Amino acid sequence: MTDVPSESIDRRSLETRAADLLRRQIVSGGLAAGERLIEVALAERHGLSRGTIRAALRRLVEEGLVCHVPYTGYQVIDFSEHDLWELYTLRGALERLGSRLAASRIDAAGIRELRAAFDALCEAARSQDHDRADQLDRSLHVLIIRLSGHERLLQHYLRVANQFRVYIALSNRQVNARQICDSHRELVDSICAGEAERAERLAEANILPPEQILRAERDGAGRVGSKG
Repeated sequence: MTDVPSESIDRRSLETRAADLLRRQIVSGGLAAGERLIEVALAERHGLSRGTIRAALRRLVEEGLVCHVPYTGYQVIDFSEHDLWELYTLRGALERLGSRLAASRIDAAGIRELRAAFDALCEAARSQDHDRADQLDRSLHVLIIRLSGHERLLQHYLRVANQFRVYIALSNRQVNARQICDSHRELVDSICAGEAERAERLAEANILPPEQILRAERDGAGRVGSKG
């Protein structure tokens, strides 16, 4: 195939778009946990070269969404019970700190930005656009970390943000709009009100524990009533 342009900046852009496409499919469940990712098949399906697909897969390996198995190739990460526990505890620690700091220093511009992000999340949830709701859910939490003013905290959060997005998607899958909105409303309100200690508590309470996700998967529901 001849999808590689002559300019390197265009090539990088194409690889980025390919990674975005595969990432969305992983987060939404279109590519199932543990599914083998065959370069030739993906290239043909999406009209791209194997080189572009390979570069995209390598990027997703770095993000922790794909793993490379010797003599087998690439496959979608299949989070174990321990993996989910690690994501839950790490996310809780980072978001507690971020929410407390954000509440302690938020200004009028930050309040407007946070309210707008929350409204966008609720709009996506009400329209039953679950892929967009998952993305906006993750973006809302990244915004809270950014509003903390703690650059090193933000850098560490972004390193695992896409894995957190998978956790959010597992939590939010097919819940109704009211559940998604209500679970974030108190947190957003507390940060906007400058209630640092309350925001810290709500940040942890907002994350669905891994045992509830696992119980829903074992029951075959595949969808859980979550907080995200």
